[in-house]
Amino acid sequence: MSGLVVLLGFVLICAFLGLADWTLPDRVVRRPAVMGILNLTPDSFSDGGLDDGPEAAVARAESLVAEGADLLDLGGESSRPGADPVAVDEEIRRVLPVVEALAGRVGVPLSIDTTKVQVAERALRAGASVINDIRGMWGDDALARLVAESGAAVVLMHMKGTPRTMQRDPSYADVVAEVYDGLARRVERAESFGIDRSRIAVDPGIGFGKTAAHNWELLRHLGRFAGLGCAVLVGTSRKRFLGDLTGRSASERATASVVSSLLAIEAGADVVRVHDVAPMADAVKVWSAVRASS
Repeated sequence: MSGLVVLLGFVLICAFLGLADWTLPDRVVRRPAVMGILNLTPDSFSDGGLDDGPEAAVARAESLVAEGADLLDLGGESSRPGADPVAVDEEIRRVLPVVEALAGRVGVPLSIDTTKVQVAERALRAGASVINDIRGMWGDDALARLVAESGAAVVLMHMKGTPRTMQRDPSYADVVAEVYDGLARRVERAESFGIDRSRIAVDPGIGFGKTAAHNWELLRHLGRFAGLGCAVLVGTSRKRFLGDLTGRSASERATASVVSSLLAIEAGADVVRVHDVAPMADAVKVWSAVRASS
């Protein structure tokens, strides 16, 4: 009986700390992992156009991996507040050559940040292994079936509204409970298509239909999301609420981004999605060393 009590206690501790592994087709991602952002859009809020063109994007990707990225997240459609949708053909034109060039070359998994099944399918065939959908596959049966049948991993994010409308006075009675419930419904729906929870990472969607106060509340209670039984992914990097706090422009928010991401890891995040990989990777090494010595 005592052995069972110890085992149950360990499970509860792991859930509280967010100690969930994330199963990808060719490997298991263990916490804390750093996901480097590779924007392939001309209108990203923080670095639009920086990696414009396949050659520049490939060079940037190789630099991110050298700096310590455990995964790369490639996106061809901006999800900044107020952004307009991008046509399928244009999004494919932006991302597919880069995925093809990086697959098997950089040695880390490639994630495609898209809401479109056509883009996701082409990217998976080209070598991507993760679909990062800001809508959490909500209402998109074709994308859910693609993930289920391909064996890909998936990020299910919570967003209120669309990128064009999400920051128009977002409101919640209880932001933590409502985001948790929204993610729980997305996870249950993914499971109904045959996608195991071990393949799912949940993202509370910092800045996606949330005020600064909502973002801070979600970060404060991040440990609750481990109760979903999935890996937890968090992206605070360079976001506006950090600029509102520090008074710094997007390109000057590296320190605030690293600190907020490290606090997210301490609170239970398994993966942090960042622009500034080198300082984040160093911070994770220091955090891990301190934890290992205790």
